Amino acid sequence: MNKTIYMDNAATTRVLPEVFEEMKPYFLEQYGNPSSVYSFVNDAKKVVDQARVTISDFINAKPQEIYFTAGGSESDNWALKATAEAYANKGKHIITSKIEHHAILHTCEYLERRGFEVTYLDVDENGIVDLEQLKASIRPDTILISIMTANNEIGTIEPIKEIGAIAKGHGILFHTDAVQAYGHIAIDVDEANIDMLSVSGHKFNGPKGIGFLYIRTGVKIGSFIHGGAQERKRRAGTLNVPGIVGIKKATEIARDTLKERSEYETKLRDYAIDRILNEIPFTRLNGDRKKRLPNNMNFCFRFIEGESMLILLDQKGVCASSGSACTSGSLDPSHVLLAIGLPHEIAHGSIRLTISEENTKEEIDFVIDNLKQIIERLRAMSPLYADYVAKHK
Repeated sequence: MNKTIYMDNAATTRVLPEVFEEMKPYFLEQYGNPSSVYSFVNDAKKVVDQARVTISDFINAKPQEIYFTAGGSESDNWALKATAEAYANKGKHIITSKIEHHAILHTCEYLERRGFEVTYLDVDENGIVDLEQLKASIRPDTILISIMTANNEIGTIEPIKEIGAIAKGHGILFHTDAVQAYGHIAIDVDEANIDMLSVSGHKFNGPKGIGFLYIRTGVKIGSFIHGGAQERKRRAGTLNVPGIVGIKKATEIARDTLKERSEYETKLRDYAIDRILNEIPFTRLNGDRKKRLPNNMNFCFRFIEGESMLILLDQKGVCASSGSACTSGSLDPSHVLLAIGLPHEIAHGSIRLTISEENTKEEIDFVIDNLKQIIERLRAMSPLYADYVAKHK
């Protein structure tokens, strides 16, 4: 197989041709600034309004509750920092989990340096938040709970409805980082009592550089970026109209294909998981077997380093990762894998395969056949593996 096989869709996805075509006129023809007053920009204003309707309908929100941003990291930063500032008089305690994306964790560290207290919840061996610990962690001065909808590394889907009910019952704001989940699983902000939700367009076949933050009506948080009066005076900056058109079209496609795509990816995913676990010894599936994103697989292979696997897979034309793209290049093992209880030496041997509806069974077989050879080759050079074999003869 001579073509590139892309299995790193959690890092980014391909912009679909339909999305690209819908964006093009707003680069070349309808390029006006929608904040202007002349009629040339009327179409740009209209499509921005339509995008809010499309997106809000998809998550059962209101159009005026959708605020466009540059992506997931900005949305996460806005939700946490603005909440901390706006509700500091009520309290300075925030609850999150140990397996959040670094856009949340590093923002929490920033807030801790400014006098806020953060409780980092444990997760079980599959990465699911401990609800009893969540309840026990709530204090009179708790102002925010921020738990991701689904983990970006191991794919585990969190009990968002239960967390939202707990937050609402205590009068605490609930934010969820839904960057990996939006467009891949159904989300209802009312049903789950979500007050704020972060999304990034490039995770579901939209363009990079566009996302949004859903803010429930009545949540009193201020601006994160100051300047102009865009986004109802809550997010300054010239609107990225092509990006907004792109995220709208990507949302429409995700909405219309969600069931069929999820079923296909889940079937392909489970086939791959079964092959890898049955055919490659000393392998561990990370994340919950069933409560996981349809396209996510994450494994640890004992006695070898994940980076070596990635390099050798790349030589075969396979794109994969060892976890979050935001931490690539780091020598430290994944904080997510450590949080689910894996020792450093096993966590280092991780690989993440995230597929799309464009992948085929033939590609899965090609990747696994080559992965088997790569792991056998690497273990043959591993002193750890040699020691293990010697001890268990």
